[in-house]
Amino acid sequence: MTTATNGNALTGKVPAEAVHQLQRRPSEELLGRLRVLTDPTGTVSDALDEFGIRGALLASDFRPTIADACVVGAAITVRNVVQRSEPFVLASRRESRLAEIEGHNQARPGDVLVIQGVAGVSNMGGISATIASRQGELGAVVDGGIRDVSRSRELGFPVWAREVSPITGKWRIETVEVNGSVEIGGVRVSPGDVVVADSTGVCFIPLDALESVVTRCEEIVDGERQRHADIASGISVPELANRTYVYQYSVDREPEDTATREASKP
Repeated sequence: MTTATNGNALTGKVPAEAVHQLQRRPSEELLGRLRVLTDPTGTVSDALDEFGIRGALLASDFRPTIADACVVGAAITVRNVVQRSEPFVLASRRESRLAEIEGHNQARPGDVLVIQGVAGVSNMGGISATIASRQGELGAVVDGGIRDVSRSRELGFPVWAREVSPITGKWRIETVEVNGSVEIGGVRVSPGDVVVADSTGVCFIPLDALESVVTRCEEIVDGERQRHADIASGISVPELANRTYVYQYSVDREPEDTATREASKP
């Protein structure tokens, strides 16, 4: 049986050297503060903008399979590529190189699977969703196709994906890395980064920026709460338009080096 450096058993579906362990995880306290936010992805997206971090994806591009689903958790990342062999030959041999199952093997309850996938074919289906649900994962984000949506809905396991396809990835995809850096919709995601996904879209928060982003999100929510109270109280539209609610900082932060962050993107 193949084992990781920390002694955990591996599936053997991905070379051991390509399976990495999460070295850092977000604190449960910060995740809990995110879970109670109003309009979570909209609020997080606003905060990311102010820190110069590109991390938001549209729900029209990554469609949730379950309406009104909302998840907040640490990213377990999987990177898939197109495999070069003839898929019908591999099918006849029953030789699958798709191994997102190792991502499930590495996941803890409350994690979110994040797959840099292959277009036009399924990167995860009903069996995968069943395993993920049993492992306690909250959902998945897939830059590529998925299938067996009715099964994941039955499980209450939401997936945000670019496509839905009946074509299996078992004979067409090779999983080459687990818990490495991935690119999802043009956004660089590292294992352990925080995923926030709802009916509006998906946001990724870099782990190093998490506390600052969460604090800013709470300020934005407080400002919006006051704005709603003022609207309900009958304050005139011109006066509402000239009031500042959320666009002032109350916490110190280092200026974001946007150029450096942009240069680090693949």
